[in-house]
Parts: sequence; C-alpha cells; structure tokens
Amino acid sequence: MSHQPISLLLCALGGEGGGTLTDWLVDTARHAGYAAQATSIPGVAQRTGATTYYLEVFPVPLAELGARRPVFGLNPLPGRLDALVSSELLETGRQIGNGVASADHTLVITSSSRALTTAEKMALGDGRRDDAQLLQLVREHSRAHHVLDMAKLTREAGTVVSAVMLGAIAASGLLPFARADYEAVVGAGGHAKASLRGFGLAYDAVSNQRQQARWVEQVLHGDDEPAAAPVATPAALLTPFPTALHDIVALGHARVAEYQDAAYGQRYLDRLQRVLAAERAGDPAASQAHATTRETARWLALWMAFDDIVRVAELKARASRAERVRREVKAKDGELLRTFDHFKPGAPEFAAMLPLALAQRVLAWDRRRTQKGQAPWALPLKVASHGVLGLLALRALAATKRWRPMGSRFATEQALIERWLAAVERGARADARLGHEIAQCGRLIKGYGSTNERGKDNLLHIVDHLADPARADAATAVAQARQAALADEAGTALDRTLQQHGAAARPLKPQPIRWHHNPRLKKART
Repeated sequence: MSHQPISLLLCALGGEGGGTLTDWLVDTARHAGYAAQATSIPGVAQRTGATTYYLEVFPVPLAELGARRPVFGLNPLPGRLDALVSSELLETGRQIGNGVASADHTLVITSSSRALTTAEKMALGDGRRDDAQLLQLVREHSRAHHVLDMAKLTREAGTVVSAVMLGAIAASGLLPFARADYEAVVGAGGHAKASLRGFGLAYDAVSNQRQQARWVEQVLHGDDEPAAAPVATPAALLTPFPTALHDIVALGHARVAEYQDAAYGQRYLDRLQRVLAAERAGDPAASQAHATTRETARWLALWMAFDDIVRVAELKARASRAERVRREVKAKDGELLRTFDHFKPGAPEFAAMLPLALAQRVLAWDRRRTQKGQAPWALPLKVASHGVLGLLALRALAATKRWRPMGSRFATEQALIERWLAAVERGARADARLGHEIAQCGRLIKGYGSTNERGKDNLLHIVDHLADPARADAATAVAQARQAALADEAGTALDRTLQQHGAAARPLKPQPIRWHHNPRLKKART
C-alpha cells in the first residue's frame, strides 16, 4: 500500500496543555475510525524550552485495512514532516532551525504571539528578536502556513491554548476527520464550553485564511471567477509587479474592478505602477522588499472603493447578504424572515451623485438651512428588502453605479487620492522610509460621513506640512503624526505632534450653534 502516515510535530511551552492536545488528536482519530500513535519529548521549565509531541495518523480508515495495521515512527524525519504546529513564534523558528520543516512538504501552523526568552529579558536594552525575521523564516520553510494570534484567541475564549491549536489543525484540512469528530472529543471533557469556544475561534480564523488563499490562487491562475469576489485579475496584468506583490495587487484590483468596472481597475494598476517606479528609483536594491508599493496597494484599493449610497444599496441587495442574515438570526428552513433596512441619506449623499455644479447648489442650500439653526436635511427611509418592491428599489439604486464617475464626490475623491499618491512618489524617490510612512497614512481614511472627512483632512494636513523630503526628520515626523491621529479622535494629540515638529495645527472648522426651546420651561409658563 502506497499510503504514508500523516506526521505532525506539536510544540507547546510548559503548562499550555500540549499533552492534552495530543490526547485529543489521538482520541479524535479513534473516534473517526483511524489509527494513530503519539510520542513525546519532555522539555524544561517554561520559556527555556518546550515539550514536543510527535503524532502520526494513517490516512486510511481501519475498516478498510481489514486485519492489516500500519507501522508508525517514533520521531520526525528531517524534511519529511507534514505539519509543524506551535503555540509560540520563536519556538516555531527554533524547530525550523532544527531542520524538521521543508518548503515543499511541511504545513506550518503557528501563533504570532511571543513569550520572551531569558536571554531577551537579560539584555540591557531592547533584546527582543525581530518578529518580521521569524515570520519570513516561516514563509521560506513551509509549503503553506497559517499564522494567528493564539494568545489573543485563548483569552477571548477563556480557555487554554491547546484548544485553539486543535481548532487550527482541524480547519487546516490536513487530517481526514470531520469537525464533528473533533468537537465530540473536546465536548466530552471538563471545561468543555470554554474549550469548544477556543476551538471554534481558531477554526474560523484558519478557514477564513484558507478561503482567501483559494481565492488568490484562482486569481493568479486565471480560473473561473471566485465566489468571494466577482472580478478576477488576469495574470498578464500582474506581470509588471514583483511576484511578492501579486497577492495584494490581485486582491486590490479585484476589489476596485468589482466596485466600478474594468477601466477603474486598470486605473488602480496604473497608479500602483507609478508608485513602484518611484520606489525602485529610491531603492534600486529593493532592500525594503517593495514595502511602499505593498502598503499603497492595500490602502489605495480601500480608498478607491469608497462607500456611497450606491455601494450600500449594492451590498444590501446581494443574495449572499440575505443568506448571511438568515445564518445570523439562526432562521430554520421554511421559516419566514422579514428584513427592513433603515436609511437616512442627507444632502451630501445626494449631492455626491450629481455633477459638480448641481452638487454645489444642493450643498449651499443645506448650509443655508444649518446657518439658520435648522438641522441638516435628511430623508429617513425604511425599505423592506425581503419583498419584491424593496429589493427592486435597492437593485435600481445599485444599477446607477455606471453614472458614479460623473458625480461630484467621485471627482473629489480622485483628486485627493492623487495628492496622496504624489506625496508617496516624492517621498519614495527621496527616501525609502519616507515613502513607506506616507503610504501607511492611507489607513487614516476609514468609515463614512464625518469620520471619513476627518481622516482625509488629517492625512492631507500631514502630507502638506510634514512630508517634505527636504526635511531631515520627515519620515519620523510623518510616522509620529500618523500614530497621533489614530490614537486620538478629537485630534488633540495630532495637533500637539504637528506643533512639536514645527508645523501648524489643523485649522478650526466653524460649527453652527443651534438654539432649542426647553419644553419644561414652556410647560411651566402655561
């Protein structure tokens, strides 16, 4: 028989339940009708070492083997390990350094969290190892990998990390067991509810990573359009970019093209090529691994696919949204479900879809209302999206996206995007770090309404006052200002940081004062 056992090396620190995890896996194999064997190598106390557990599972059910039984090994063979599972990032790196993992054979499942070694704690300064180097080691020595913050998931579930590790293994698809087999074993022990919560959180996290990886694989190989994104990126469009950027560029292009059309997707790629050319001019040796282009690809896609009433209608009219709502409310088959969507678009939302001249008139009318003490105009709507008329209304509004480029907001957003990209290009040509810091300022653009406007104002103020390549401290100033803007919604920290670097604080915006009658006083007079 040509079948070989599936081999796993489990690494856990002291007190993390590595033995429990091994027992769960062996019991799950037996519950599902498969043969398995486990051995362990004891480590030493806590962070100075780890206990490793070696497990082999034969991938053919015992019922099909008849009287035959597989012969298992007692220790992993270098380069032949099927999976390396670790609860701590440095321990993962240590095992890779021992030669057990290989780039063409091993699946690596690891936590991104760290437990500092004694040597790291003894350093007079910051003796911590660079996580980025450890993650690069994982990427280089695995055929596939899943990295998740197991410590965070463990805290959320109120359990031990072994339950989280089990969920990650189950979702990876490495072993021929169903989810129900794992849950039946975990649910039979003490603290079952907490363990099942940790199992489920990790299972969902790894499942989402696998789904995204499948989608990227389809995109890069030009397969049929994936379910998660209706627009795939032809491989030829990715040729101008380094291979290491293909994943993020493909995701960004698909998002932008699906948001509007193929021409808009091409504009996204053209903009990224400009940034890439500037980065190559400032960093010919690619010592920063094209970090500026990668960050720009991420935030540019999100900015170009800005939310408006058309986008909201399009998302709410999708069949996948109705299915998600049914899952969230746990509606059973045959049960009727009514869904009502509440909207309250104001003058800015309607003006966004109008040409600039008409948009200005609408906004001026609304400003005159607020200057008189009236509330901004808004139109409350209640749409029964479960019904035919409500769904048709949403689909009709979503269909107007073809006219979106003629709207005033579209033109405004493109102009602001170009200002940011121009700053990224200037910074990348002069200093690789400065270009990267300016590119990361794209994360300031988030949300909608006043939150979105505030983010754009903050970004442009930073770009206009701190991103000058002639400044000796430009990269540091931009980084500190960005962090301050993200830390304080009111902008006090940002203004203070701007002034520390010799830049002007953000100008105050006029706010209308509205007077309201006190109904209690009016009632007292009568």
